Amino acid sequence: MNEAVKKISELKLIPVVKIEDPKDALPLGQALLDGGLPAAEITFRTEAAEESIRSLVKNKPDLFVGAGTVLTVEQIKRAVGAGASFIVTPGFNPKVVDYCVANNIPITPGINSPTQVEMALDRGVKYVKFFPAEISGGLKMIKALSAPYTEVRFMPTGGINISNIKDYLAFPKVFACGGSWMVKADYISKGNFSEITRLTKEAVDLINKG
Repeated sequence: MNEAVKKISELKLIPVVKIEDPKDALPLGQALLDGGLPAAEITFRTEAAEESIRSLVKNKPDLFVGAGTVLTVEQIKRAVGAGASFIVTPGFNPKVVDYCVANNIPITPGINSPTQVEMALDRGVKYVKFFPAEISGGLKMIKALSAPYTEVRFMPTGGINISNIKDYLAFPKVFACGGSWMVKADYISKGNFSEITRLTKEAVDLINKG
């Protein structure tokens, strides 16, 4: 287990964040910190991703910042150059995963089938993202995949929310979940950071409840 995976496992929930304007990065980061969840996966779905990562890493040192929706080696280089501590992908792109493995860059690649799990294992990757979780069979599918692949640990993302996250985290082969319900893009773009803090705190309190 690398240090990034260890940190993600301790947090149990990684906010999956889409930022349209880099100026929103710092208040977003502060809202997450105020909510008790010092982490953010900034997705490369917008042109603001690289600058947002750089800004957060420089100005919010207590925030654990990674890059998500990474589709190319070029994006990896940009993300790592900006200071990203980990890479998350939606699917399993061999070029992307191989580059990260060769360069000791922590990566959690997306999978939702046995074939993709075996592609990960072939590269020594045992911590994977299960995406899109709910429409790919949810917890039942994760349990099914866990039977033959006993070493693999999963981070379900996609359809995770306050009503089902506890069920996912209760399964020992789930090391964390990715979620965006507390950091919806319109909350960010409209400057509703107090709501992000409220929803984040609600999630953290639920996760940490016995």
